[in-house]
Amino acid sequence: MLSDKGFNLWADDYDKSVRLSDEDGTYPFAGYKNILNTIYKRVLSASSKTVLDIGFGTGTLTTKLYERGCEIYGQDFSDRMIELAQEKMPNARLFQGDFSKGLVDTLAHQKYDAIIATYSLHHLTDLQKVSFLKNLLMQLNEGGSIYIGDVAFETRAALQKCMDEAGEEWDYDEVYFVYDELKIHFPTMQFEQMSNCAGIITLHC
Repeated sequence: MLSDKGFNLWADDYDKSVRLSDEDGTYPFAGYKNILNTIYKRVLSASSKTVLDIGFGTGTLTTKLYERGCEIYGQDFSDRMIELAQEKMPNARLFQGDFSKGLVDTLAHQKYDAIIATYSLHHLTDLQKVSFLKNLLMQLNEGGSIYIGDVAFETRAALQKCMDEAGEEWDYDEVYFVYDELKIHFPTMQFEQMSNCAGIITLHC
């Protein structure tokens, strides 16, 4: 798993790395643009005003929401990622913190219309995901939603197939979403496969 130093070093080249993988249709970022566009449209169509982005990186998605008038809150592991995102969103409230330990206090005392996490929560174990998501549901305003875009699969067999195809490129330090295992804990959870290796998970308040 990347350390905060690793994330800081990766920050300046992150967007380029993502774009190349998406354009090539390869693991891990195949479908990336489509996922971000879909989440962007859903947040706006729900008239969400306050948005929390967990692991926002360089602010690719939240910058677009910020430009449309959303009040942006965020937490990220990397100081450098925060610096790059804050330049794009001067009035966003962005905090440094390891979300595997939960939200920082300021964010934990807020309520949100939408909570988004794109390509970040795979750094949590499956047990941590369940606990974290249950806590996030309590952070939503009535009618709010959580949107997760990430490397994700409907079944363990589908994950295994992608792993076999990725070969040496597979990142064994990351723990990817398997929908039919998570939905046991969240019966109303919805999943849409957006590429051979990624999808959108949605939870509603």
